[in-house]
Amino acid sequence: MKNNTVQHDCIIVGGGPAGMAAALEAAAQGVKDILLLERDQYLGGILNQCIHTGFGLHQFQADLTGPEFSARYIQRLHETPQIRVSLQTFVVRLTPDKILTCIKPGRMLTLAAKALILCTGCRERTREMIPIPGTRPAGVFPAGLAQKLINMEGLLPGKEVVVIGSGDIGLIMARRFSLEGARVRAVIEILPQSRGLARNVVQCLEDFDIPLYLQHRVACLYGRQRVEKVKVVRVDDSLRDLPGTAFFLPCDTVLVSVGLIPENELIEMAGVPLDPRTNTPVSPGINQTSFPGLFVSGNAFRIYDLVDSVVRDSACAGRQAAEYLRGLGT
Repeated sequence: MKNNTVQHDCIIVGGGPAGMAAALEAAAQGVKDILLLERDQYLGGILNQCIHTGFGLHQFQADLTGPEFSARYIQRLHETPQIRVSLQTFVVRLTPDKILTCIKPGRMLTLAAKALILCTGCRERTREMIPIPGTRPAGVFPAGLAQKLINMEGLLPGKEVVVIGSGDIGLIMARRFSLEGARVRAVIEILPQSRGLARNVVQCLEDFDIPLYLQHRVACLYGRQRVEKVKVVRVDDSLRDLPGTAFFLPCDTVLVSVGLIPENELIEMAGVPLDPRTNTPVSPGINQTSFPGLFVSGNAFRIYDLVDSVVRDSACAGRQAAEYLRGLGT
């Protein structure tokens, strides 16, 4: 190990709900030296931009917003002396022996972990991953990016909206745009059922009279400088276009909500085998990888519908890390 490498008993990468839950449980299990790394300037992860309610129904028996949910964990972190938090710390490299290279403003550092938990979350699938034919105008956004623009930056991306895909983020953003005075023309879903929670279909679409077109797809985008309209067509059970069913929806904004991809480039860099279909670790059990002492939890391990389930299973990762350290005699 290099002389300038700082070792910790347990390092957790990611300060969202998964990382915070894992850190707190590891501390509760007796781990004394825990370092939590977060690349943003705040803890909380994606919950910081989720200002709608629906969080904590199972964990706290309370109907909380995302920031309210994360605030409860942040408060507990501040009250737990075994956990040290390093914000604005971006991990750029991971080796098989759990050595991390990190960038902070103005400097680089090298850390070594006896036990390592990756809670790096997930990213959105983009238009290019579907793909959708047509031009490449402005006004096409991943739904989560639009959520950040409205809820954190105070910017309304458009006034006439079509949502592609009925994932929960897309449904929630259909409602959010409506609340801001925009017109949501439709949500377009290629499958015969919504991908989102039933409660979101009711609360975000039906309550706002937003049409949901099942077994339809956006066949083409049109627009020069800015998106102007989309072509929608009905598909059969084999996802083939049905002749004579095409119609157009005028819009200036298109949101893409077609699924999430776990962020696991770090463990891939370290040589951990990944399932090519899901980009998740090939695992003998929950939170585990093929490398001893290296764990993955939260949406990096699998995509969850509820944050309550994320923190439940991530607490399990904290227990697993503590058990591994006890086996080392730490």
